[in-house]
Amino acid sequence: MAVQAVPTKGNLMNTKKSLALAKMGYELMDKKRNILIREMMMLIDKANEIQGKIDDAYAEAYFALQTANIIHGYCSDISKTIPVENSLTLDYRSVMGVEIPIVRMDEPDRTRLHFGLNSTTTALDNAFQKFTEVKVMTTELAEIENSVYRLADSIKKTQKRANALKNIMIPKFEETVKFITDALDEKDREEFSRMKVIKRQKKDA
Repeated sequence: MAVQAVPTKGNLMNTKKSLALAKMGYELMDKKRNILIREMMMLIDKANEIQGKIDDAYAEAYFALQTANIIHGYCSDISKTIPVENSLTLDYRSVMGVEIPIVRMDEPDRTRLHFGLNSTTTALDNAFQKFTEVKVMTTELAEIENSVYRLADSIKKTQKRANALKNIMIPKFEETVKFITDALDEKDREEFSRMKVIKRQKKDA
């Protein structure tokens, strides 16, 4: 690697400072990456757990709906009595500078039914309760999956910067420090030899 720095004590001090900053930057990037990876792995475990529950809840919900359809006929008109969910809110929390979404939804009143009891049975009640559970878990899963995506993207960028510091910048500064140090040492040896020659000449004169 070609080194362009002029071998002066000032440049040596500046390069050593740059090297120290690069090493510090690498340590911070490495620490950030590890923290983000830990956070992502916890969320992945949680997502897998919720995904299993959602699969089971969907199966139960659709079975309950099929049962209600068999008993009541096609429940299209009844479904129109269910209000649209509009209580979702979005906020963010920061993990090492990465904005992680927080999705909130008002806790649904599971005891409140939006259709008449006289013309329905417990089969429809059960379907409504199961899909309410699915809605809550889907909201939670959406938050986690989006968080994992953002963390994975940040980990990739952090790793790229850490690699650049470790494999390019730090070796470059180390080589420059060695080049300047060797050049200054050689200059000191030449100066020492020159002074010895001058001293000997004066002594012999």
